[in-house]
Amino acid sequence: MSADADPARARVVLCWHMHQPEYRIHGIPQLPWTYLHGFRAYTDMASHLEAVPEARAVVNFSPVLLDQLIDVAAQSQAALNGTPPSEPLMAALITLPSAIEARVRLLAACIRTHSRNAQDRHSDYAHLAQEAKTALAGGADAVAALPDAFLADLLVWYHLVWLGESVRTRDPRAMALINQRRGYTPIHRRQLLELVAELLSTLLPRYRALSEAGQIELAMSPYYHPLLPLLLDFTSARESAPDTPLPEGQYPDGLARARWHLRTARDRFEAVFGVRPRGCWPSEAAVSQGTIDLLHEQGFDWCATSQSVQNATLHRHGEQLLDAHSCTYRLRGNHLICFFRDDGLSDRIGFVYKDWQPRDAVADLVHQIEQLSKHRNGRTVVLALDGENPWEYYPENGIEFIRGLYEALAKHPKLRLATFAQCLDEGLSDVPELPTVVAGSWVHGQLLTWVGHAEKNRAWNLLMDAKRCYDTHADVVDESLQHALGACEGSDWFWWPGAYNDEAPVADFDHLFRSHLRALYARLGEAAPAELDVPFASVSTDPSASSALGAMLPSR
Repeated sequence: MSADADPARARVVLCWHMHQPEYRIHGIPQLPWTYLHGFRAYTDMASHLEAVPEARAVVNFSPVLLDQLIDVAAQSQAALNGTPPSEPLMAALITLPSAIEARVRLLAACIRTHSRNAQDRHSDYAHLAQEAKTALAGGADAVAALPDAFLADLLVWYHLVWLGESVRTRDPRAMALINQRRGYTPIHRRQLLELVAELLSTLLPRYRALSEAGQIELAMSPYYHPLLPLLLDFTSARESAPDTPLPEGQYPDGLARARWHLRTARDRFEAVFGVRPRGCWPSEAAVSQGTIDLLHEQGFDWCATSQSVQNATLHRHGEQLLDAHSCTYRLRGNHLICFFRDDGLSDRIGFVYKDWQPRDAVADLVHQIEQLSKHRNGRTVVLALDGENPWEYYPENGIEFIRGLYEALAKHPKLRLATFAQCLDEGLSDVPELPTVVAGSWVHGQLLTWVGHAEKNRAWNLLMDAKRCYDTHADVVDESLQHALGACEGSDWFWWPGAYNDEAPVADFDHLFRSHLRALYARLGEAAPAELDVPFASVSTDPSASSALGAMLPSR
C-alpha cells in the first residue's frame, strides 16, 4: 500500500493532459505554441507541484509534444553557441529579420495573445501591439517604416507576456527585463534567450524528478495523438450518433497503425522519463471496445475517459445492473481498469472558474468535490482536462487557483490527492464490471468533432489516399517514413474543419495538414495530388456547430 494511503480520506485524482500536434514541416516550426507553452504553461505546471510537495497528480504527455520540447530545448542551447535556430521567434532574438515579408510574419506572430494576461496587464506591450496592428493594416510601406528598435521591443515583450507566472514574478532576470520597459538591446535579447534556454532545457527533467519523487504519475497518449476508435473502425462513430455520415471505406490497416502509435509512444516515453507508463489517456479521451481491447493487448493497467462515455455505456447495459456511482470499472475479459472523469467538475476548471476570484473558485470546487465524494460514498473522484490552454484565460495564468487547489486538497481532512497508479496499488474494492464500452470521447460522448461533417470526411479521404500510396512503397518504408505518416494521422487535423472556429486557426491547421501530406508524398518520391494545394477547410457561421471550444462547453 502507498505511503500516502489513508482510508479515512477519499481519493481525488487530478489528471493534466499535455499535447501539441506536430508543428514542424521539414524541421521548421510553422506555429510557435510548443515553444511558447514550454516556458509558460508547462513550466508553471511543474512549478506549482514543486511548490506544494504534498500535492499529487497525473501528468499525461503525447510523445509528439515531447519530441518538439526536446527539439526546441536543443535549439535554444545551440543558439547560445551561435547556431541559428529554426524556431522563428527564437531566431529573431538573435537577429531581427530584414526582409519585409519576414517582418510582417514577425509582427503578426507577436500580437497573438490573450488580452487578460497580455494587453490588460502590460500597457507597454499593449501599446506596441496596437502599433503593430496599425502597421500591418497599412501594408508593406507601413511595416518598412518601423525601426528595428520597435521590432526588438515588441519581440522581447511578446516573450515576457508569455513567460510563466512562476518565472515572471520570481526570476530576477525576468523581473529586470520587465522593468526595463523599452529600449531592449541585443544584450537584453541575449539575456532573454539565456533564460528561455534554461527553462526549456530543464523542463522535462523537472517532470522526471517529480515522478521519481513519487509526486506525480507520468502517463501517455498515442504517439501523434490519433483518434484510435476511428483508425480502427469509422462505424464506431455511429454508436453514439447513428446517422453520422462516414468517409469512404475504412482506414487501411488501421489496427496496425494504432499498434504502432502505442508501441512507439511507450518506447519513446520510457527513453525520455526512464519509466514505462502504466496508463494511457487515449487521444481526446476517445475510446471504443476495440480501443479498450488494444490497450489491454499492449499491456496498460489503466485508461481514462469521459463521464459522457460512462453514461452512454450505462444506458446501453441498464444502470440498474451496474453501479452508476462509481467512476472506476473493470472491463470484462481483460484486466484493464477504466477511470471516468467527472465532466462537470473538469469543465468548471476549463471554462467557468477563469471568471471567478481564485479563492472563491477553489472553495467552490472543493465543496463540489466534497458533495460528489459523499454522494459516491467516499469513492474516487476524477478530474481530467487540458493542462496547458485554460490558464491563459485565468488571472495571472491561474497560479493562485492551481496552487490554492493543491494546498486545499493536500490538507483536507476527508479528501486526499492521489494518482491512478496509487488507486490500483492501494486496491480498489467493489469495482463493477462493464461488459462493453460505447464509443465516444470527452466531447459530448461522441466522435463528431473529428468525423461526419463533409470537410472532416474529406480530410479523412485525403489521408486515406496518402496511406494507400504509402502502402504501395512497403519495400522502402522505414521508421522515419512511419513517423511521417504518423504526423498526418493526428486528431488535430480533423478537429478544425467544418466547425464554428476563428478563421486564423482553421487556416493554420488546414495548411499544416496539407503540408504534412505533401511532405509524405515527397518522402515517397511521388507527386502530391493537386488538391493538396487548395485549402478545403471553411469557417462555419453556425454557432451550434461543433468547435474547439464550443464542443466542450461546461456540462453543468
